[in-house]
Amino acid sequence: MADELFEAARDAAAKAHKPYSNFPVGAAIRTPSGAIHTGCNIENVSFPEGWCAETTAIGHMVMAGENMIAEVCVYAPEGPRTTPCGGCRQRLREFGSADTKVHLCDATGVVETITLGDLLPAAFDMDET
Repeated sequence: MADELFEAARDAAAKAHKPYSNFPVGAAIRTPSGAIHTGCNIENVSFPEGWCAETTAIGHMVMAGENMIAEVCVYAPEGPRTTPCGGCRQRLREFGSADTKVHLCDATGVVETITLGDLLPAAFDMDET
């Protein structure tokens, strides 16, 4: 199932608007219903006012009426693997759990699967505030 998310994230990265960094990123979220929502990074000349691939995918998920993340895949063709930035880690945690799987990819596919709790061990959590 991670391969399907990888392909969706890779396809999303191909749509990235990245004229300043030239660093495309794609993200694919699977919800408990099985639906997949994708996003790419969209840069803006007024840095840092653009948004990340994960943020875009979350926006598509919410607009589709869903609010839970079962797993997420992050793809960037450059480098060995790309992890979500700190802000996106917290955004993912808003809709996921510490056990949510995060698949990290390189140009060839998934190279590591970790949990959101491993990525953000001290996340803000409304249940704990």
